[in-house]
Amino acid sequence: MKSGNTCAGEFLQQFLEGPEQEKIRIIIDYRESEFFDRYFDEAGAIVKRQALELGDFICSSKLVIERKTRADFESSIIDGRLFNQLQNLTQNYPAVVLIVEGTKKDAPERIRKEAILGAYATVISDFNVSLIFTRSMESTAELIFSFAKHEQLARKHPLRVFAKRKTLTPSQTQRSVIEMFPMVGPKLARELLLHFGSVEKVVNASEKELQGVPGLGKKKAKIINSLLKYGYDEKEDEIKIY
Repeated sequence: MKSGNTCAGEFLQQFLEGPEQEKIRIIIDYRESEFFDRYFDEAGAIVKRQALELGDFICSSKLVIERKTRADFESSIIDGRLFNQLQNLTQNYPAVVLIVEGTKKDAPERIRKEAILGAYATVISDFNVSLIFTRSMESTAELIFSFAKHEQLARKHPLRVFAKRKTLTPSQTQRSVIEMFPMVGPKLARELLLHFGSVEKVVNASEKELQGVPGLGKKKAKIINSLLKYGYDEKEDEIKIY
């Protein structure tokens, strides 16, 4: 008797190697809006929905796209989720595109302009990820379709799903934990760990001690220290789906 994973793998392989070789194929994470299915179908593409471990749209074996609304983008900066996601994506795909969708009217800004700009710089400079802004789901779908068309028809890159979250070493896990602090990317997380030696010592460091870390500064030290002392509020922890 075949396992569920085996059957799912065979089904996916049939999708990837179907008879319509010249048609564009796009794999979408099952949590994405059905709007994309309709758009791609009307554009003549073949769509497959799947629970993706990494990314939201797979355009080829080399290119993956992560889509975020403006609200989710800001939330992912605040909780550090963004940089963990980008680390996993860049470890598995040669080309990663981050699409931030929507306008300022769609979501009130919760982060200072300096922090947003710093996040943009980290995405592009530290992770070498392409950052693109769109105004609507339709604009996003149009862009994704163009990427898939270029990858599969022009570059002849096959469509494969093989990316999985890699098992991290203890030191990599420590760095991932520190990267969850606000405004802390991979480089600064490494500096914090090199300076203090362990996650425990980072967490127990005073605001003044944090200021002694190269590249941290008074402002970030204050924000991190305030977060570590902040009392947990269950109402603030309500899960929001954008």
